Amino acid sequence: MQKAPPTPKGFRDILPEAAKVRHQTINKITDVLEGEGFSPIETPTIEFAETLTGKYGEEEKLIYKFTDRGERELALRYDLTVPLARFVASNQQLIAKGPFRRYQIGQVFRGENPQHGRYREFTQFDFDTVGAADLEEDAKIIVTAIKSAKNVGLKNPVMTINDRTTFSGFPIEVIRAIDKFAKVGKEGVEKELDEKGFSKNQIEEFFTKISNSKPTDLINQITRTMNDLGLKESVGFIFDPMLARGIDYYTGTIFELKADGGNLNSLTIGAGGRYDNLIGTFAGRQIPAVGFSFGIDRLIESLG
Repeated sequence: MQKAPPTPKGFRDILPEAAKVRHQTINKITDVLEGEGFSPIETPTIEFAETLTGKYGEEEKLIYKFTDRGERELALRYDLTVPLARFVASNQQLIAKGPFRRYQIGQVFRGENPQHGRYREFTQFDFDTVGAADLEEDAKIIVTAIKSAKNVGLKNPVMTINDRTTFSGFPIEVIRAIDKFAKVGKEGVEKELDEKGFSKNQIEEFFTKISNSKPTDLINQITRTMNDLGLKESVGFIFDPMLARGIDYYTGTIFELKADGGNLNSLTIGAGGRYDNLIGTFAGRQIPAVGFSFGIDRLIESLG
């Protein structure tokens, strides 16, 4: 029998049964989002490279870039957030009368080393509120993410939350290293910072400051907002001073959703935060936004 050609490394076929589960999971999240007033959009898989570059920090090296026959520099989208920012800048009438709430499902591409649960092409499910700086929107995004996770079958999802201002005064290289804390531990972060030229005393000062961190006024305001909305008792979230989110465009609240609230080392199934400056890089004026992104593969894996 002739052997079929393989797929490129990090790319895969999805068989019918697995595809069926994916569609069912997506539909259950969609039901929650449409009930909360989010509307679908679609954006191209390919963007101009300059649209994507300068937004992701050191992760930018993972963007798939290429030149077409017209000598234009293009790229496969790295996530759905930067394309959303470009989309909103091009369609500002959508926020003329109030916040725009969108959701989108799509393939994204990252040229990283494939490993268990990590691929070079994978599906993200994003939802965002654009055009509102009110912290009530942050609270609603957190609650909607947890409601969605419960609707697909997770019993005890918990959101870990932090504020990027926790790291005020930290060099960006330090924030990016701390973002890997859950994967590599303190020793791994210390090793990376040592390789970047930080002294032992500096590294210890960073960890001391973080370990002594308390919830910021921003996080306390979100807690009060959730109480005012009658939401806090129906969801779970935990302050995590080590949560950094290494992507450069976050400006305020940042959060990650854990599949099992009883084990905060459990699989992270989604993440997000507030990014009030990103859309302005395309729109020429500040347009606040906050959002969340599910990794569909990780979410399904967490269901067992």
